Amino acid sequence: MASMAALQSSFTSLSFSSSSFFGQRFSPFFCPPLVNSREKPRPIVARLKQWERKKCKSNSLPLLHKMHVKLGDTVQVISGHEKGKIGEITQLFKHNSTVVVKEINLKTKHMKSKEAGEPGQIIKIEAPIHSSNVMLYSKDQNVASRVGHKTLENGKRVRYLIKTGEIIDSAENWKRAIKEKEKTEVAAAS
Repeated sequence: MASMAALQSSFTSLSFSSSSFFGQRFSPFFCPPLVNSREKPRPIVARLKQWERKKCKSNSLPLLHKMHVKLGDTVQVISGHEKGKIGEITQLFKHNSTVVVKEINLKTKHMKSKEAGEPGQIIKIEAPIHSSNVMLYSKDQNVASRVGHKTLENGKRVRYLIKTGEIIDSAENWKRAIKEKEKTEVAAAS
């Protein structure tokens, strides 16, 4: 009982001044100050894989890069261990600005067996190359060139090769690229 009375008297003798920490009002949640609206919004990073992050816009859609090449273009590799080789673009990845070129940058992939009695496989797949490492190629004049843009008389905006003046964008090229893509999809499905 005596120890209880001594404890109560020690608490009453403590005085908390308004400048001390204990004298201030305690708020259970820390509220950070409001952010100035002048700061530009940072791009949101979507969770894709641990080693690959896609930069996203404020509406959570991936940030897509403009590229100088399109599906079906004939290109020449200008850097890397495949330098000088010529191929056709089969796939585009606009979020990281890479392209897959037919029969170029082949990598070995070890496939596990899908069924119990089936053996595993070692296959070759085409790995992507950065779009800055390829340059458009003219089959007619056998020369690689940068790409330019110009507007025709009918108002259509097209791409052309700067060295040769050859127009790349034409309806026949697009139809041919789409037909070849459909053929490969049917072959892969069967």
